[in-house]
Amino acid sequence: QVQLVESGGGLVQPGGSLRLSCSASGSIFSVYVMGWYRQAPGNERELVATITSGGRTNYADSVQGRFAVSRDNAKITVYLQMNSLKPEDTAVYYCNAEVKPAPGSAYTRFWGQGTQVTVSS
Repeated sequence: QVQLVESGGGLVQPGGSLRLSCSASGSIFSVYVMGWYRQAPGNERELVATITSGGRTNYADSVQGRFAVSRDNAKITVYLQMNSLKPEDTAVYYCNAEVKPAPGSAYTRFWGQGTQVTVSS
């Protein structure tokens, strides 16, 4: 099994910054894509940002230029630096990873438990 553990959420004022971290552990042979999704009350879960093992990134239009995703492959950790935060960024943020548990196995998506980010004055 694979575990994803997030940290770094909290309460921040509009215009402020937060940095989220997510570390993967367990039965891991390789990890392809890691990233972040978010879900606000009453909304569906949506993509925020992803990064491949080679460093290729993808961002939602709503966060482009404000958020930056990065990863440390050696530590199997993905980060999300969030700047210029807005009240509409308030949501539960979920870490996601596509993991190959063993050689020859298929990639499987795993999710973290989520961390709350609240942007409010």
